[in-house]
Amino acid sequence: MEYHNPVLLKETVDGLNIKPDGIYVDVTFGGGGHSKEILSRLNSAGKLFGFDQDEDAWGNALLDERFVLIQENFRYIKRFLRFHGVKSVDGILADLGVSSHQFDVPERGFSTRFDADLDMRMSKRNDVNAFKVINEYDEVNLKRVFLDYGELKLAPAITRTIIEARENKTINTTDELKLVLARFLPDQFKNKILAQIYQAIRIEVNQEMEVLKEFLEQSLEILKPEGRLSVISYHSLEDRLVKRFMKNGLFEGEPERDFYGNFSVPFKLIGKLIVPNEAEIKINNRARSAKLRIAEKR
Repeated sequence: MEYHNPVLLKETVDGLNIKPDGIYVDVTFGGGGHSKEILSRLNSAGKLFGFDQDEDAWGNALLDERFVLIQENFRYIKRFLRFHGVKSVDGILADLGVSSHQFDVPERGFSTRFDADLDMRMSKRNDVNAFKVINEYDEVNLKRVFLDYGELKLAPAITRTIIEARENKTINTTDELKLVLARFLPDQFKNKILAQIYQAIRIEVNQEMEVLKEFLEQSLEILKPEGRLSVISYHSLEDRLVKRFMKNGLFEGEPERDFYGNFSVPFKLIGKLIVPNEAEIKINNRARSAKLRIAEKR
């Protein structure tokens, strides 16, 4: 079984407008699918850096003298590129979200299909896991997680139910959590609501929104003029941040205008939103929610 099926492979790498002797970064290395495609377009002078915080991905490192795998979270992209003597790059690729491998390994706790310990960490070095969120967060913070990251209207009721249940018995596994929340999971909406609950917990455990913001801001700093940023997102929270940042370099509000009413933005948008075609979705069902946005630094 393939470690991870790269989504929108050609479109994402095409979006980088590869220079054969350029320096590129794949911040979500995973199974190396996008990285292999980038390397195939580089000459001997080109260079590719990969980032991945997931220990399971490190065994996929490519044996190529043009490639360096950095075993860290991509929120530290600027720091670790500098460590390798790189201050600016020609292009950055990010395929956000959870890899096929992470979903398919039951004990990681990412998938609604399996019973597993409450974990959901993308790196085992992370101090916070799903167990801690479910069993130790107070009511205010737990409700925030479900409201902000799961966009669940029933967040207050779900939170109270969890808190009442854990007073009697610790909630240790995903099946135990499903049992506690059974009344919120009617058959016709079960998968959708569970996906929202899991997404909320996972985002909190891995600080995904904060990481994404830090990454985007640093990407703007380290991209060369005319350097490209190619980002695939999988849910509206991610896509909203990416869209706003590419549009005007901010996550909220509008850029300041000058005396004449003009404002300058750091990126030029390249093309329109790209989504997978039916053929790709048929081969790889997880591609169905993917959205690719591409921008070029001015």
